[in-house]
Amino acid sequence: MTSTDVRDEAEDSGPSGYAAARLRLLTEGARSGPPRRAALSGLTDDWLAGLFTAAAPGLRGASLIAVGGYGRGELSPRSDLDLVLLHDGSDPEAVAALADRLWYPVWDLGLALDHSVRTPAEARRTAGEDLKVQLGLLDARHLAGDLGLTAALRTTVLADWRNQAPRRLPELQELCAERAERQGELQYLLEPDLKEARGGLRDATALRAVAASWLADAPREGLDDARRRLLDVRDALHLATGRATDRLALQEQDQVAAELGLLDADTLLRQVYEAARLISYASDVTWREVSRVLRSRSVRPRLRAMLGGGKPVTERSPLAEGVVEQEGEAVLARAARPERDPVLPLRAAAAAAQAGLPLSLHAVRRLAATVRPLPTPWPAEAREQLVTLLGSGRPTVEVWEALEAEGLVSRLLPDWERVRCRPQRNAVHVWTVDRHLIETAVRASEFTRRVSRPDLLLVAALLHDIGKGWPGDHSVAGEIIAQDVAARIGFDRADSAVLAALVRHHLLLVETATRRDLDDPATVALVARAVGTQSTLELLHALTEADALATGPAAWSSWRGSLVADLVRRVSAVLAGDVPEDAPATAAAVVTAEQERLALESVATGGPVLALRAQTEPPAGDTAEAPDKPEPLGVELLIAVPDQPGVLPAVAGVLAVHRLTVRTAELRALELPDGVEGSVLLLDWRVAAEYGSLPQAARLRADLVRALDGSLDIAARLAERDAAYPRRRGVVAPPPRVTVHPAASRHATVIEVRAQDAPGLLFRIGRALEDAGVRMRSAHVSTLGANAVDAFYVTGPEGDPLPGEEAVAVARKLEETLRG
Repeated sequence: MTSTDVRDEAEDSGPSGYAAARLRLLTEGARSGPPRRAALSGLTDDWLAGLFTAAAPGLRGASLIAVGGYGRGELSPRSDLDLVLLHDGSDPEAVAALADRLWYPVWDLGLALDHSVRTPAEARRTAGEDLKVQLGLLDARHLAGDLGLTAALRTTVLADWRNQAPRRLPELQELCAERAERQGELQYLLEPDLKEARGGLRDATALRAVAASWLADAPREGLDDARRRLLDVRDALHLATGRATDRLALQEQDQVAAELGLLDADTLLRQVYEAARLISYASDVTWREVSRVLRSRSVRPRLRAMLGGGKPVTERSPLAEGVVEQEGEAVLARAARPERDPVLPLRAAAAAAQAGLPLSLHAVRRLAATVRPLPTPWPAEAREQLVTLLGSGRPTVEVWEALEAEGLVSRLLPDWERVRCRPQRNAVHVWTVDRHLIETAVRASEFTRRVSRPDLLLVAALLHDIGKGWPGDHSVAGEIIAQDVAARIGFDRADSAVLAALVRHHLLLVETATRRDLDDPATVALVARAVGTQSTLELLHALTEADALATGPAAWSSWRGSLVADLVRRVSAVLAGDVPEDAPATAAAVVTAEQERLALESVATGGPVLALRAQTEPPAGDTAEAPDKPEPLGVELLIAVPDQPGVLPAVAGVLAVHRLTVRTAELRALELPDGVEGSVLLLDWRVAAEYGSLPQAARLRADLVRALDGSLDIAARLAERDAAYPRRRGVVAPPPRVTVHPAASRHATVIEVRAQDAPGLLFRIGRALEDAGVRMRSAHVSTLGANAVDAFYVTGPEGDPLPGEEAVAVARKLEETLRG
């Protein structure tokens, strides 16, 4: 059935015919995208025009107008119908009756309707008072009635918009900025709002409004295609959900991707991010141009008066060879010859970032169109300019985005293409892979005074996750890529090897410090062998902190920072030869006065003793280099309890019953002073209430006593609570994974658990290990967003590491328990 057939059926059969034709149009598999939106708009136009004509055959001085997205002919399956009934005011009663005959059929079909009834004067006045109304009227389109009335309003509204542009455009810019602050940036969100987020459909509409003002214009190349892609995704989202939603929720992404014929949800998100990035960049350029025009309009009259009416001369200040500053932007000098100077893109970018200036659109496009490729290996100047750009701090981001917008980054670093706009489905990460790499370089620029080779630190920051575009372990893949990139950009063999090692081991310090027993000599020895030299350790320490800070607020804290610093100090001592690799490490085993007090009280009472206190200050050892590092939310919980079976599941279960979330946890045996008999386990945990206030310490202790003597059935209590709350629909988490790390310790078997964090998870793990008959030597628990990564040092009954097959069997049984 053709579009004409569908429209004829709608006209012949009234509302029911329109509904049937609309349904047929939306379910046609062969038609989607702009053709379907245009056909749906045309079908709706004909139906509404028919309603108008039938309701008021002799009425003059009235017209029906589509505005907003409907006015642009961009109806998505569940879009609102934005309509204005315009009239000259001569017959209000007839217009009111007409409105009823128009609006009620729309409502009867269950269609969303945004409507108003106004005279031209009222419409003009409302537009002057409400910017959103004015933006909608800029896309006004005649549907039925008095064409002259519609045309006159369009002409008037457009003239008002152009006359008032110097006042209204700053208002529109502020509106866009406020919306971006609320909704975030579309190009980085895992569940983005396609319309409201920065770089979404609202911003694309704002760019059309700027162009209509004749004051400035947006970069048009690719903009229409970006809008089309976002609209296509919204259409598919409407069809997949059956709702008028603009939020691309995680649970809908696979279905939307299938609707669009895409490989998977990641491919869908990459397309969305690419479109949003283009719209965001066009917005940045456009608003800079608006500001420049408005600024020049306010300054030029005064300059002309000072110069006796002559034309003002634009100042151009040199920034670097071939690069000058002009009107607040870095532009190419008149004598610049990009076709003869392959280093010019990097030199211009570095100069702009160092000066804190944006790189002009014209300059970037000229460079992209004319510059010659760099030779391999790069000349020393090119490498130096790249390092300068990466070390420029926050301005690097905007300049890098300008290079990316015109494809220059992928031409300089072809491996970048695999990580560009790549989503990271991890709640800890707040950026896409490519933006995370730039953010890491920005953070690393703050640490260049801490290392002897800042150039290697900055390039390692840029490349540390470059392997995420390849299958397998991204650190292993990244090592190979980093070695190749380092050689291509001109580092010698030794420096290339260091860069490759930094990429390969960029997670080593933080994972070891938070998941391994630092008192175990094997832990320190393993890191020392991997790192190799003091200078590499120094670089890796700075890269670790920069990477974590650039990941998101959940990835770094002063607690993690102190653990990493402690590990670095121990490894440094081994590398310097001060401590043999197999010597016992004792620095972290120092017992504080409070820990000793609790331990002695626990021995004296024969039961658990605990202290619960808020963490309001950074712990000792926090440096002033990063004063904004957040402490994990919650309080510190110290527990001393006589060594006995079942301590870990008992404590974890009591905390779960009291709705306390465990953010970090450590368990270890405590050496008591000479003359004191007994063995005490010390638990140093940080916890937070799921909601409400924290329970009193006395209640926690009482329940812990009952849990240890068996009179409190933790499992039953948790099961009752789970049964009382219905399961909520959400993201399907990957299954838990339990692994054995046989080389991680000489004195115990290290079992690592990676699983979705959930109430009672630590209780289930502890109980499963107790059931397996192993002894807990120490535990190191960390929560990263929705993911728990826990390491348990266990031994057999005699205190020896588990035999290989037994360790694997324990891990397999634990994994089966968690999956069940």
